[in-house]
Amino acid sequence: MASNINPNNIDTTYPVAGQDNDSQGFRDNFTNIKNNFTEAEREIDDLQANVILKGEIGGESVDNDFADTVVSGAQIKDFSEVVEEVGTISGTVQLDHTTAHYYTLTTNGNVELDLVTTKFPPAGSKGRIQLEITISDVAHTLTLPSSVSQGTTGIQGLASSIITFTEAGTYIYEFTSTNGGATVTINDLTRSRNSFDGPLLLASTDDVADATAISLATAVSTFTTSASETATLAIGTEGQIKTLIFTADSGDMVVTVEEAGWQASGSGTVTFDDRGDTCTLQYINAKWYATASNGVAFG
Repeated sequence: MASNINPNNIDTTYPVAGQDNDSQGFRDNFTNIKNNFTEAEREIDDLQANVILKGEIGGESVDNDFADTVVSGAQIKDFSEVVEEVGTISGTVQLDHTTAHYYTLTTNGNVELDLVTTKFPPAGSKGRIQLEITISDVAHTLTLPSSVSQGTTGIQGLASSIITFTEAGTYIYEFTSTNGGATVTINDLTRSRNSFDGPLLLASTDDVADATAISLATAVSTFTTSASETATLAIGTEGQIKTLIFTADSGDMVVTVEEAGWQASGSGTVTFDDRGDTCTLQYINAKWYATASNGVAFG
């Protein structure tokens, strides 16, 4: 921005010493000086209102309100967010995006959230509020506003906009909106969901060659034999599920399973002798247990 202050319109050679000087020259200089001061005041006021300030000017507190102005090409370091500590409370609690992005509270009764949707950023910009809520009694519930209509599937304890809790403790929820708060998406940051929308796709399937180790990186392994064949299944990871399927039978497939749950100790075998034989194993407490089977023989 170019300044409108013009120091060149002041005659620094006037008045001329030792001679009678026209008073109009004084008036012109004074007028130009005043105009420059007036312009300087306006420009300084604009700067104080619009530039980023690191500290107080003239004793006034700093408020760097960008008013949704775009900031681009910035490298941010040591950035923090305002935390609003609501305290111990029950009843209606307002979460205002313009006040803070992180709220904390402890319940002493049922709590009903009021997401002040009019304070979310305008449509086309993402707004986010996180709530850290400490449930002091499992009898206390958390009621969500009707605007929270996205991401609700599988949120633990959520039914008809009310979240109930099976354990006292601290839970963190995140609420986001990209349309000015008209619709808000919820995410539970402390617990996994009970269920998900759409299909749950597991890792890919592999076909096991003779005398090889069955992959632990896939959920399903298949066998296609050209004669009697063997394979091995190594120790898994706690909770891991592995499904084995016999898809083409030109000879038996015998799988040696390390730490087989159907044996008192050590390894065991699973024999597949007909097309369509299947076995599902799950690794629990350092052993593979058969949770389902069709046509196989255990040894």
